[in-house]
Amino acid sequence: MSAADARFAHARLAAFLAGLLLALLVWQSVVTAWWLAVPVVVFVGLVRRHDGVLRARESANRGIGFYERGLARLEDRWQGTGEQGERFRDDRHVYANDLDLFGRGSLFELLSLARTRAGEATLAGWLTAAAHPAEIRERQAAVEEFASMLDFREALALSGHEVEASVDTERLLDWTEAPMPPRRALRRVVWFSTAGILLASLYLAVTAVWWPLAAMLVLQTAALRRFRDEIATILSPGEPDAASFVAGVLAHRSRDLGAIGDLLTHIEPARFAASRLVLLQSRLTDTGLAASRNIKRLQRLSEIHDGHKNSAGLPMGLFLYGAASGRTEVVAAALVVSALLLLVRPHVALAVEAWRSRFGHRVRVWIEVIAEFEALNSLAGYRYENIGDPFPEIVASDGETPAGALFESVQLGHPLLPRAAMVRNDVCLAGETRLLVVSGSNMSGKSTLLRTVGINAVMALAGAPVRAASLRLSPLAVGATLRIQDSLLEGRSRFYAEITRIKVLADVAAGPVPLLFLLDELFHGTNSHDRLLGAEGVLRSLLERGAIGLITTHDLALTAIAVELAPRAANVHFEDWFEAGDIRFDYRMKPGPVTRSNALALMRAVGLAVAGSRTEPA
Repeated sequence: MSAADARFAHARLAAFLAGLLLALLVWQSVVTAWWLAVPVVVFVGLVRRHDGVLRARESANRGIGFYERGLARLEDRWQGTGEQGERFRDDRHVYANDLDLFGRGSLFELLSLARTRAGEATLAGWLTAAAHPAEIRERQAAVEEFASMLDFREALALSGHEVEASVDTERLLDWTEAPMPPRRALRRVVWFSTAGILLASLYLAVTAVWWPLAAMLVLQTAALRRFRDEIATILSPGEPDAASFVAGVLAHRSRDLGAIGDLLTHIEPARFAASRLVLLQSRLTDTGLAASRNIKRLQRLSEIHDGHKNSAGLPMGLFLYGAASGRTEVVAAALVVSALLLLVRPHVALAVEAWRSRFGHRVRVWIEVIAEFEALNSLAGYRYENIGDPFPEIVASDGETPAGALFESVQLGHPLLPRAAMVRNDVCLAGETRLLVVSGSNMSGKSTLLRTVGINAVMALAGAPVRAASLRLSPLAVGATLRIQDSLLEGRSRFYAEITRIKVLADVAAGPVPLLFLLDELFHGTNSHDRLLGAEGVLRSLLERGAIGLITTHDLALTAIAVELAPRAANVHFEDWFEAGDIRFDYRMKPGPVTRSNALALMRAVGLAVAGSRTEPA
């Protein structure tokens, strides 16, 4: 591919030099000016062929990157290789930061195959808000079908160019949906100028009299100057001084519209069985004309505008050549070309306005369809690469309302951990058991268990497969306190931030969807007496509101809560032991409360002088 690129580059240079040589011969009257057409035609053909080579090389590079990232995911070395979704971070969200949804090594980075900002936003929305049971099942069916369509999914992932880096989707939507005032005066002036220029050019060709065309050129310039801001508003809303269609609306790259068109071109003819995919596809053709063709119309107008800007020096070159050589016909041709080029921008403006009037209200629908296909493609990619991860069973009543909170998993694992290091556990919040009090020593795996439950619940409620042998759950509202932080700027302590979050979770628990709460080291920022009373009161209130969940603690006094709230609550724990002077963990959840802590042993291990025995009683 690089060799072909070099060959075309050298050929273009040779054609350009040949054109310069012929121009010199024409200047010396050795050959006629018609010979200049040969290098021009050759150069244009080489440019088009070269552009195809560059696009093919770019596509090949994207394909290499696509498969390299896929191999990295399969080999558990994907962290830092994909889009991390940092722009979706929200410190006030009730679980996004706690469960590592965004950032380096996040769930978003693992899943996302989206190539548009809208597709990324749709996937982020699915991860941060649970879907209705019926929608979850539709997504599951679509993802299952999508996962097997490897060629189609690859085409989507490789279509077009780096759209997400260049097209501001919201700005494009603002432009397409903005009010359109009448442009009658502009239309009359443009068409009157066009008719006048054509008649004056015809008169020049027949009589060789150039002054009518020159007069029309002056009148045209003056008239269009009057409408300069109006034309700029059509092409570049908010930037009339820039007066640039591409700079204003399409971020300097008309090819980005082609990328959107390419995505639509792959989606429109595909055959789907899943009802979700069929419905999405039908939204692209409900105007009677394929969305990709409509998008490419706008792309062509953008390309015409680009070409017009790039050809601005042509009439000046013709004029100088004609004046220097004494050829009045060349000077006349320069006037004609100048007048016609002056008409391009207003005609493009009118055509863009007509396009916007007819299709502007549909652009949002098209982008939403692309975005959802990309989100489904992301989940399907995970399904294809993790075929052993099943879809969860969503348990709800006949009316698709929660029949009671439920989270019942077998061999539940964390999808962000390498498979070689991941330890699976069974977690069951069903029947009488509504709360698990997880005790254990430091670093034994308590917080990881909470994150494992939470991230699998998020994936399940988004329509994705889960890292488990099986999972049954009801519709749930997830809430967590794993990464509550104090804030010096806001003047709040960690404890105040925690109780504020728990108040939010209590309000969620009072809503129509049961809460799945994941509370890490509950109220550890206060004294033991207040902590025990406060924790018991909060948990009792949450359980009475139909919530289910887990709490962790290294304060063994809190394990008494499970006794107070029995049979709705149960104690479980993680163990550790010392071997050859090193602390060991198996990260396996066991019934009952932990009977010892390792804090003093860890202090001694780092060289702190502390008294006491190795085993600290509960």
